[in-house]
Amino acid sequence: MNVDPMLRGLYLVTPDEEDTARLLARVRQVLAARPALLQYRNKCLDAAGRRAQAAAVLALCRAAGVPMVVNDSVELALDIAADGVHLGRDDGDPAAARARLGTGRILGVSCYDQWARAVAGAQAGADYLAFGAMFASSTKPAAVRAPLGLLGRARRELGRPVAAIGGITAENAGVLVAAGADLLAVIGDVFAAADPAARAAAYAAAFCAGPGSAARPQ
Repeated sequence: MNVDPMLRGLYLVTPDEEDTARLLARVRQVLAARPALLQYRNKCLDAAGRRAQAAAVLALCRAAGVPMVVNDSVELALDIAADGVHLGRDDGDPAAARARLGTGRILGVSCYDQWARAVAGAQAGADYLAFGAMFASSTKPAAVRAPLGLLGRARRELGRPVAAIGGITAENAGVLVAAGADLLAVIGDVFAAADPAARAAAYAAAFCAGPGSAARPQ
């Protein structure tokens, strides 16, 4: 199975922001950097607030031509007609989510440091597999650390795009791409930056080498 070439690049994840106007202003800025994917994630709002915010972010993504997935909730993703969903270990069965989403939407699965979960996710029809935390993360300080070797192994053996998450910065991004990451999932390093658009654009250098280049371990 070939890795989807469209799922390669910066993968932005929105911060827990209650101020929708502030969030939309930041999202508008970072979309100028043409990320490969954006995930709407907010753990601090109620269901109604998340729906309204997610729909507003989706409208910006549609205008920019950037696909948007929803964190945790297949229901919300389908309700607002998002491009897909990202599921953690407590967010339901990936196979059931695949069945509900159909083949036209993106399904991402968090695998943490667990190879068996990656295999199960691939078998369930996940479009990408996410590993991490790769480095210490301020978003999830207690998160288990995942070895770099999982990135290349998953890409080679499972044939899915591989996302790295956790403590990623523009400075350490190249290490992860060289190890096999197709997507770099980032929250704070971009959204908390003084100039989010410039910080997002700084990640382009990490992806100068094409998929399967000599920079990647084979």
